[in-house]
Amino acid sequence: MLKRKMTDYLKRWKEIKNKKCLVVQGARQTGKTYIIERFAEECYEEIVEINFKQMLSAREIFSGDLTVDNMVMAMRFRFPEKKITPEKTLIFLDEIQECEEAVTSLKFWAVDNRYDVIVSGSLLGIDYKRASSYPVGYVDYKKMYGLDFEEFLWGMGVTDEMIESLRSFLEEKKVIPDAINNQMMNYYRHYIAIGGMPEVVQKYIDTKDYREVDVIQRNLLQGYQYDIAHYATAEEKVKAEKCYLTLAKQLLDKENHKFQYKEIEHGARAQKYYSSIEWLLRADIVHMCRDVTDIRYDLDDYSRDDFFRAYTTDMSLLIAMKDLSLKQHIVENTLAGNTKGGIYECAVADALYKKGYDLYFYKNVTTKKELDFIIQKDGQVVPIEVKSGNTRANSLASIMQKKDIAYAYKFVDGNIGENADGIITLPLYMVSFI
Repeated sequence: MLKRKMTDYLKRWKEIKNKKCLVVQGARQTGKTYIIERFAEECYEEIVEINFKQMLSAREIFSGDLTVDNMVMAMRFRFPEKKITPEKTLIFLDEIQECEEAVTSLKFWAVDNRYDVIVSGSLLGIDYKRASSYPVGYVDYKKMYGLDFEEFLWGMGVTDEMIESLRSFLEEKKVIPDAINNQMMNYYRHYIAIGGMPEVVQKYIDTKDYREVDVIQRNLLQGYQYDIAHYATAEEKVKAEKCYLTLAKQLLDKENHKFQYKEIEHGARAQKYYSSIEWLLRADIVHMCRDVTDIRYDLDDYSRDDFFRAYTTDMSLLIAMKDLSLKQHIVENTLAGNTKGGIYECAVADALYKKGYDLYFYKNVTTKKELDFIIQKDGQVVPIEVKSGNTRANSLASIMQKKDIAYAYKFVDGNIGENADGIITLPLYMVSFI
């Protein structure tokens, strides 16, 4: 069983008095259902799990009066073997987007507060708006992602003590011994090639066979395409899939990683395809990094919706859009050109996204200054440059001299360092620990 940070979050949620229902959001196949089931087995005497895709008739439980007593009584008749007891039973409603009345019922579970209720499902951002009465104010949200690099290290047998020693190098800005740094970069390259989808990571741990890993990755990619076909409106189906499948070309084959509609089809324009990008974003199928016109807080005030980069929600999916040989080049560190820079940029974007940061970038055509990423941390803007080697970040150095910015990060295939301009140089894998 892969160790996930989400388990500790769920245990803390359980201890809250007068808690709301918990909505676990996230892209498909990130391990939401599995983690919730394991949490319930460990922390409750009973779990009542209803998957609305598998148990279509279970929707009848929510077809009458939505009082907790009525719903619990209906569950007892439906599952006579279950001992549904307040405080000792977890109610888990999976794929809840398939039952609007179950969404509405969350208000009444929260007000009653005798039972702990967790709900999950794919594409929640799209389907919840169709609910007859959405329970605003009665639910808490938690986003779940694929494994981050730290969770991957746990799966590879790296201990918490070893990871804490890495954090100490970061906190003290001390050079990491070469033997440790080289091994961590080796782990990181494997992680990039594998991605963070739990099924893919587990397959690698079990087999160490990249061909078998590739099969799982491609199956997951096909599943995402199925979701687009199944959930998107008739008007958006084909356009959304075209946008999604062009991401590898947008991010790995070009020097400029701005999303360009012409890569979808000749003569394509935003007017035709932007609604499809928005659909993919709401569906947790892509995440976006928006251009800003100025590097100052609050970045959202300076962001542009018409100038952006789009990334897959996990590296597993991006890598599956390319040939199997890409994995070998990543692991053996033989990448070159735009692909090398693009891969590491995507890996850093993936890490920042999984840490919950909103992503922005900066590009000034007139001054020829650009930054790969900008995030907001502790009320400050933090510029970030990504280097596939360890070359000078000229734009970053120039901006740091002109702007009132406390510090910036430069992620490199190298070691830790800090200069007088406030630029903190870190190994690429350290993005997971900032």
